[in-house]
Amino acid sequence: MTPQTAIRTSKDGRTPVVLVVEDEPMVREMIVEELSDLGFHVIEAETGEAGLEILNREAAIDVLFTDIRLPGSLDGWHLAQAGRALSPELRVVYATGYTVERSMQLAGSVFVTKPYRPSVIADTIRSLLAG
Repeated sequence: MTPQTAIRTSKDGRTPVVLVVEDEPMVREMIVEELSDLGFHVIEAETGEAGLEILNREAAIDVLFTDIRLPGSLDGWHLAQAGRALSPELRVVYATGYTVERSMQLAGSVFVTKPYRPSVIADTIRSLLAG
């Protein structure tokens, strides 16, 4: 890792925390590995319900990276809404391999389509955290 790719700690001196909610194990593993290698603290879940449980339990999550289509009754749109209700400063990155209407996208969030490079997700998260 070069100094240019390393992340900076947050204003309170802690490492930014990213919750990755993705049901495809290989995709999730790729994103988690990339973000971890860059110094993010990463928590992972494979369903919206598991992601919401983590959001309810962990107050220090800075960024939610979520697939839109998830197994179970809670999709990425509704997970992001619930997360933002718990933490109004929560930054959100939505991902999907499908063309979808973005009417449920939260203000200040980012939408990416699959396939994507893990480095693009890392850059997107860095941008959200910076500004």
